[in-house]
Amino acid sequence: MALTAGIVGLPNVGKSTLFNAITKAGAEAANYPFCTIDPNVGIVEVPDERLQKLTELVLPKKTVPTAFEFTDIAGIVEGASKGEGLGNKFLSHIREVDAICQVVRCFADENITHVSGKVDPIADIEIINLELILADMESVEKRLTRVSKMAKQKDKEAMAEEPVLLKLKEAFENEKPARSVELTPEEFQIIKGMHLLTIKPMLYVANVSEDEIADADNNEYVKAVRDFAKGDNAEVIVVCAKIEEEMAELDDEEKAMFLEELSIKESGLDQLIKAAYSLLGLATYFTAGVQEVRAWTFRKGMKAPQCAGIIHTDFERGFIRAETVSYDALVEAGSMAAAKEAGKVRLEGKEYVVQDGDVMLFRFNV
Repeated sequence: MALTAGIVGLPNVGKSTLFNAITKAGAEAANYPFCTIDPNVGIVEVPDERLQKLTELVLPKKTVPTAFEFTDIAGIVEGASKGEGLGNKFLSHIREVDAICQVVRCFADENITHVSGKVDPIADIEIINLELILADMESVEKRLTRVSKMAKQKDKEAMAEEPVLLKLKEAFENEKPARSVELTPEEFQIIKGMHLLTIKPMLYVANVSEDEIADADNNEYVKAVRDFAKGDNAEVIVVCAKIEEEMAELDDEEKAMFLEELSIKESGLDQLIKAAYSLLGLATYFTAGVQEVRAWTFRKGMKAPQCAGIIHTDFERGFIRAETVSYDALVEAGSMAAAKEAGKVRLEGKEYVVQDGDVMLFRFNV
């Protein structure tokens, strides 16, 4: 699944430090604006406890987790929509991602400069969101000029598109993102090709200091970000990018001990990866045999033949049926043989909508 979540934020909020932790890719994290000029793309494994449990049940020769992409995008500054900083380049990089993870600085540190001279996460969020809105406004106004002329000439497609564009324009004038506009499936299809920046789902990542990660709920900056995110119908993940980068160098056992010392149940990175995965509308199904236990990423709503095609196009082309059991039912039964005996394994056809956690064996004939 070629979907990617873009990491954005003002300069020096911890974007590249967080990206380093996610991918161990070593993106430069110098203490000055615009150090990240070209986007860095990294593949991350999706943490999933179910995969480990299936491995224990099946005892395969190898286990393969699923993965997806994060893109680190250089820091946006006020005026980016007008070309300030490296604005146009940044905006084009954001246009290429499917969801946005906005990193917000929620810590004070006089040794790390802030582009605005003070720490104010809500002001930071509003700068970025407004720049994205202004860029979308420009796209909509340009298109509206042409579409309105065609609508006056009774062009059917233009007559359908014009009211949708006007609805978006009104939202932008009120500094509201496109994702806040109620659109029917038909209206969404009309503007889908415009690749609007603010139609993309948003996740806020509150970056706190090492001292505050264990008690982030009492961080006033974090509280403010959570209140703001409610109005944007968005989720907030709290991380300490510096700690996550340090943990990225540890093995699983060392990481578990480190988290225990910090009184944290799950690393911020694992939370972020799972949240971004869900934000992209992704889910996981499994294949489980003695050769390999593997997690596969699919878009929610996909049917069995499409999911089979993720493994190989021949699987989709020659799809016959899918032997399917839910993860919970398989674990409860203790083995695939026991699940079959208990009648938990179903034969699903071409119209079956695959569910997160399904364990599947595809039958096909090419």
